Amino acid sequence: MQEGIPMEMVSEYTELAKQFAVNFGVKAIIALLIFFIGKWIAQQATNLIRKMLQRAKVEDTLERFLSSLIYALTMTVVVIATINQLGVQTTSLLAILGAAGLAVGLALQGSLANFAAGVLLVAFRPYKVGDFIEAGGVSGSVIEVQIFTTVVKSGDNKKIIIPNAQIMSGTIINYSANPTRRVDLVAGCGYDDDLDKVRRVLEDIVKADKRILDDPPVTIAVSELADSSVNFVVRPWVNSADYWGVYFDLTEQIKKRFDAEGISIPYPQRDVHVYEHSAGINS
Repeated sequence: MQEGIPMEMVSEYTELAKQFAVNFGVKAIIALLIFFIGKWIAQQATNLIRKMLQRAKVEDTLERFLSSLIYALTMTVVVIATINQLGVQTTSLLAILGAAGLAVGLALQGSLANFAAGVLLVAFRPYKVGDFIEAGGVSGSVIEVQIFTTVVKSGDNKKIIIPNAQIMSGTIINYSANPTRRVDLVAGCGYDDDLDKVRRVLEDIVKADKRILDDPPVTIAVSELADSSVNFVVRPWVNSADYWGVYFDLTEQIKKRFDAEGISIPYPQRDVHVYEHSAGINS
């Protein structure tokens, strides 16, 4: 007849099971507390960051992305702490996550560079939607500033998408950043023309245009004694929105007034002198 398990051993196993259940139960309760409290802290931290970004008037796209990223990172820490509390070794898990992150980073290094540049563009705001800029080898009006790219519309109505990393690695020219701009024109007259008369004509042309600002004052001066002409610089200040209108109109008016006033507008020319020589005849 098979002997039964001794009662002492049964009692010992029962006691061990109870002790394990109590210990694991305590760990499980603490792990649940860590998880739920950590989740609450993650939500509160995310809401706080979102409010700070809203006060800083950060773009909505960047605000949502950063909020989600912060919440995901915080919850990752909470989950790891919860698993560690249950007695699971997290060293291997962290190593796997680190290797996976490194692999993803290497595969997406171009995209990550564009993302980092997009964050800097939104944070420092070298331009905003509606500004006319020159960046990344192209120029146009900004339509949208995205996380990875900036969308601009060229003067001939083409949609151009520029990677943000390409913008941040070069020079950014924002033509709309300041309320006023200076129009730079060069008007040339002949060496035989009266310079004082030319100056008066240019001053009259500038005064007749009401879009030109009084302050700063207009600069009209002889800038160069060129090969074929005496060049005047004409530099009035205008509102940024009036720049091209004033530029085109002044160019046209200078030509018309010079023609009406008999002021020559020289162009490059070359004088050719022909000399005749009598050839000697050898007998």
